Amino acid sequence: TFINNLGYIGIAILGGIKVANGKIPIGDIQAFLQYTDQFSQPISQITNLTNQIQSTIASAERIFQVLDEPEMKNNKQNLPVKKEKEIINFDHVQFGYNPNDELLMTDYNLPVKKGEIVAIVGPTGAGKTTMINLLERFYDIKAGSIRFNGQDTRDMSREKLRSHFAMVLQDTWLFTGTIYDNIAYGKENPSKDEVIKASKAAHVDTFVRQLPKGYKTILNEEASNISQGQRQLITIARAFLANPEILILDEATSSVDSRTEVQIQHAMQTLLKGRTSFVVAHRLSTIRDAQHIVVMNHGSIVETGNHDLLMKKNGFYADLYNSQFSGKVVI
Repeated sequence: TFINNLGYIGIAILGGIKVANGKIPIGDIQAFLQYTDQFSQPISQITNLTNQIQSTIASAERIFQVLDEPEMKNNKQNLPVKKEKEIINFDHVQFGYNPNDELLMTDYNLPVKKGEIVAIVGPTGAGKTTMINLLERFYDIKAGSIRFNGQDTRDMSREKLRSHFAMVLQDTWLFTGTIYDNIAYGKENPSKDEVIKASKAAHVDTFVRQLPKGYKTILNEEASNISQGQRQLITIARAFLANPEILILDEATSSVDSRTEVQIQHAMQTLLKGRTSFVVAHRLSTIRDAQHIVVMNHGSIVETGNHDLLMKKNGFYADLYNSQFSGKVVI
């Protein structure tokens, strides 16, 4: 394109001089410029086509790289099912991301009974999400076992295991479609009454009925036609509809106003009643009533206990808790 433009400018300048001197008529210059443009067009098209081919080849390589990845194996251990009071039991769990790296968990034990709340706290990057990933078998442990109702999770298919969980994440995930469809996604073939009941429990029904099209309101790709708090309430309604045995909550109120935060907290408290839950918490004041608080730092579990016990220890959790009120930074 640069060379073509140089030729265009050269013809214009040289032709202008010759026209000024009366050597050639101006029509010849106009014809020359048109011929130059016609000559350069196919060259530019070939260049653009080459760029598209390179982009297509790069995309195809990524697609086939994913397709060629080996399927995740279940790696069944065929361990006997134990009769336990606990719904979830971390039993001498060892875990590290890579074989040669230092283990993040060396000998971790945590029995969780039905209906108990487990709060996972710690600074950003401490490894809180790792606990959730192990629960749902996004990673497999190196040693020990994680048991669900007495059965080792490695003896369960990932699909079956994850059917017992529902998650409400900090980042809302909604798809292009109606509000009704986004809520109904939490359960296969739900009835309309079930969807409305879940919406009312999550405080969604009130604001949806104020919209011109109600539950038929179409959310765009980013769901930017409703507020952040309303998006979060819809994801909570989806979790209500799923009615899981175990609920996983990430801190869902970090990017909303105070009034909406109260609504979300109330909806979450209703959702947590009588349900085993794992709560990733940033605001420690919200998890004081948790039966188990797992404190993580630099990828390792440093303390475990309830709020009163950890405060008496006056350790890392106490420093972290007090820093939220004093403004001091815990490293």
